[in-house]
Amino acid sequence: MKKASNEAWFTKKLLAWHLVDNDRSMPWKGEKDPYKVWLSEIILQQTRVEQGTAYYLKFIAHFPTVAALAASPDNDVFKLWEGLGYYSRCRNLLATARQIVAKYESHFPTQYSSILSLKGVGPYTAAAIASFAFDLPYAVVDGNVNRLLSRFFGIRTPIDSTQGKQQFAQLAQQLLFVEKAAAYNQAIMDFGASICKPKLPLCDACCLQPRCAAYQNNDVELLPIKSKKIAKRSRWLYYVVAEKKGQRLIQRRHVKDIWQQLHEFVMIETDAPVDPVSILKTTEFQQIFSGKTQLLHVSSNFRQQLTHQTIHAVFIHIKADAVSVPDHFFWVNQKAIKQLAFPKIISQYLQIENEVSV
Repeated sequence: MKKASNEAWFTKKLLAWHLVDNDRSMPWKGEKDPYKVWLSEIILQQTRVEQGTAYYLKFIAHFPTVAALAASPDNDVFKLWEGLGYYSRCRNLLATARQIVAKYESHFPTQYSSILSLKGVGPYTAAAIASFAFDLPYAVVDGNVNRLLSRFFGIRTPIDSTQGKQQFAQLAQQLLFVEKAAAYNQAIMDFGASICKPKLPLCDACCLQPRCAAYQNNDVELLPIKSKKIAKRSRWLYYVVAEKKGQRLIQRRHVKDIWQQLHEFVMIETDAPVDPVSILKTTEFQQIFSGKTQLLHVSSNFRQQLTHQTIHAVFIHIKADAVSVPDHFFWVNQKAIKQLAFPKIISQYLQIENEVSV
């Protein structure tokens, strides 16, 4: 009897593990509603399952259908997303929900090409929706899949290279068990997340170990290979928390930068850390606060790590008399400010400030 190929053996073992041993529990697992599948996939982009689960349940409770999501005010959706980060996902979520309502009469498209045309939906997300909701034969390729394939087949092509992306996508499609696309895709994703983990993989408990090239060659910690290093930078943001008659001066960010469409105080950015008091002497400050101001408090440094940036924020609390309110700025009271969506770093400041004032 001819020995089965590594490809066929891999697929057979993976499906057997999924049927018997895969106990990874998630509220969207096995879901056939394309809206819920899509929502879970968007939330889980750049987000751990443990964190994303709570947001998924909140969104389903508040917006049970794509039509309900599409009809909601932007700020309500951003407020619910607050703290999850990568806010372009939230903007795409709203745009896509409204696109589905307008173009598809609130019915999620059922073809892969149509799903792929939705804003914020790439090949991986389209494959996930197509296979999980409609059992169409499209293989998912995410970080878990790349890692597992790289290790098992001993592939040293960088996963972030053009050649690597093509090679892994082609291999993933070849391995797909087309008759049970949803089950196979769930299996390979869960196996990568729970067994073939990035660090401290469970090789001793791995059913694929006998034919795993990385295990045989002691390359588990070396694979997969990435060719590019992410260039990171630091930014220093000085927020002027202007108070007047119990109200705060707020704006909604419209620039195409981090935290677009979230709210913030008057912000002055510098190229390097400076004495916060010196911000009060800058041209930007004096153009807005032309009258008498009283410095009340300067916060400690708040720090937030983003994928490509380290954000340092200092909050300068002042009382202001004459203010030339720029476009997009408005005054809000303490009660109203709690209803607005802010970046995590500002929410942390507001929480601490509220605790101190109490």
